[in-house]
Amino acid sequence: MPLSILAFFGIAFVLVFILRLARVGTLLAFLFAGVISGPYVLNLFQLTDTWKFLGEMGIMFLWFNIGLEINMRRLWQMRHTIFGFGAAQVLMVVAMLFPILFGVTSWSILGSVTVALILAMSSTSEDLQILADRNELGTTMGRQAFSILLFQDLLSIPLLAMVPVLAGKSFNLGATVIDVVVLSVGLILGVVIVGRFILNPVMRAIARLKSNEAFLLAIMLNIVVWAVVLDFLGMPPALGAFLAGMLLSETIYRHQIRALIGPYATLFMALFFVALGMGLDVPFLLRNWFIVVLGLGGLIFIKFTAIYIVARVRGVLSRDAAVIALILAQCGEFGLLILQTMKSAGIDVIPPMHQEILNAIIILSIIATPIMLAIYDRLQRSGRLFSHWLQKEVNKSIPTQRPDVIICGFGRVGQIVAQMFDAAGISYVALDLNVDAVIRGREKGFNVFYGDTSSESVLRQFGLAPRHTRAVVVALDNTTNARNTVKCVHSIAPRVKIFARARNLSESKELQSIGVRTALPETIESSLRLGGGVLMGVGMSASNAEKLIDKMRADNYADIDHGTVKK
Repeated sequence: MPLSILAFFGIAFVLVFILRLARVGTLLAFLFAGVISGPYVLNLFQLTDTWKFLGEMGIMFLWFNIGLEINMRRLWQMRHTIFGFGAAQVLMVVAMLFPILFGVTSWSILGSVTVALILAMSSTSEDLQILADRNELGTTMGRQAFSILLFQDLLSIPLLAMVPVLAGKSFNLGATVIDVVVLSVGLILGVVIVGRFILNPVMRAIARLKSNEAFLLAIMLNIVVWAVVLDFLGMPPALGAFLAGMLLSETIYRHQIRALIGPYATLFMALFFVALGMGLDVPFLLRNWFIVVLGLGGLIFIKFTAIYIVARVRGVLSRDAAVIALILAQCGEFGLLILQTMKSAGIDVIPPMHQEILNAIIILSIIATPIMLAIYDRLQRSGRLFSHWLQKEVNKSIPTQRPDVIICGFGRVGQIVAQMFDAAGISYVALDLNVDAVIRGREKGFNVFYGDTSSESVLRQFGLAPRHTRAVVVALDNTTNARNTVKCVHSIAPRVKIFARARNLSESKELQSIGVRTALPETIESSLRLGGGVLMGVGMSASNAEKLIDKMRADNYADIDHGTVKK
């Protein structure tokens, strides 16, 4: 056993290391680790009840975290996006999948509808992790993707309750719908009443103990209690964890809960993906590879197309619509849960072999998503994807007058420089390839446009010309992009003054060696200003602090042209 554990962690470490170098999410590494160490490859571990339990715990923590993000106030504020965008996405995917499933299989109408609904759901666990890794949860695109995932999670409750109807086992549709409505209303009222009048006082009493252990155990107990209650009602325990999260989201302790539960949630989520990988029947996959690959490709294409169409109809930019569609194009753990639930209940909505093929397609779609996003990001960064569309959509009106200064890059440095130009009345135009930064800047009134600053045609289009442009500011945070931009500027206007940011002294020297007039290393300047502020804060006079800063600045800039860094 110790050797098996050592081999497993070695495999997991190597996969995480390789995939992070390739800028692919770490959850995929754990899924691959499960496949490799599972019973169908190296056979280091069997998919025992212990692994299944750990996987179920991972799902419960996922649903708990989702519930923790959903308090009634936020749900009400996002209602238009959730129930508009989310519902439209599910309906579009089902509308496109149903005729194909019904036409190419021998399934019944209800069976085709059931499978279409299952495949319309995406992997909340993977998608939230992807958005977090890309730092896009707080962006407009991230919020739209989260809204769709949230609608799917809310939809899963009535879908689970209506599985017998969808599978054709029960034809009392009216009674089932009434049960679902009563259950939904009961859950909402329960969240408001229990969260506000019971959990708040209980958590207050536990918080007074000032014990993180007691606080954490109270959270765990709350998750398990509601999981048991929902299981007793015939619902999946994971929905009980979701309800526990919603209950605690109504308390004043939700931020502390999120901080405490985070590491455990990450651990159990990793174990869930390991168990998911172990369950992938590799020999069956190899025997039926053509059907699985065809189904996987068709599913991703249909879901991508459906979600992209819905996003564009709602006015989402092409680039954002493509990213949302790519992130949500896979199926999720909910589909596996539904298939397992129907199998356990003896509901043969589709033949058993077809269920195995669906399981393989769902798991492979989860594997494919981070890989497709990595390829997309590489193409997008190289300018081969959406560059023309984005420029056309974002740059509604290109300025006709030549600006005095062109700012290349509109991050924090570029924005500050633009503010200074606005205050001084100097005309400028700023360019950046980050469409979110461009849109936010335009909303704030900055003269910023989408464009590749390492392209001669783009720089000429926005007014760079000899004897007309007074200066160019290179505020890019990537040295390679900055170097390419400087060379491009010099090829158009060899004598224009170029001022650049640099992260450190070596980058400053490199940029000055290729013709930049001034390249200030921001780490040195920010450190000097911070140190000066501390010195004055502990009692040194302002004049003495400034003298010391000037001396330190001269020492640090000794190796580069002093004339370019004087105050």
